[in-house]
Amino acid sequence: MIDRIDHLVLTTRDRDACIRFYSGILGMRLEKFSTPTEERLALKFGNQKINLHEWGREFDPRAHVPVPGSLDLCFIAAVPLEQVVRKLKDARVKIIEGPVMKTGAVSKLRSVYVRDPDLNLIEISETT
Repeated sequence: MIDRIDHLVLTTRDRDACIRFYSGILGMRLEKFSTPTEERLALKFGNQKINLHEWGREFDPRAHVPVPGSLDLCFIAAVPLEQVVRKLKDARVKIIEGPVMKTGAVSKLRSVYVRDPDLNLIEISETT
């Protein structure tokens, strides 16, 4: 019945820091879009996107308890993991684990783990 994930929602305490991390460091594209009642922001990559909600100003409908720092996400890199590690180090993003071997949805992964500005756990991986 379900084919894929289209988007997810990230609740952030600091919209600007969040945008800098995901677009400036991870290379996602910031997109503005409108609904009939409001302007929204999303971070796009590949065929997916992350919609942004500011904590305390979430859009309806929303998660039952939207809280910054509660996500644990894994992204597949479009470049070799060594390049990811260099970019993270250049941006002074602390790698909290890795590179380590993990199991992904369709293959083995080689991954590093970092925290975003809201302390969400972010796994960045290459397939092996």
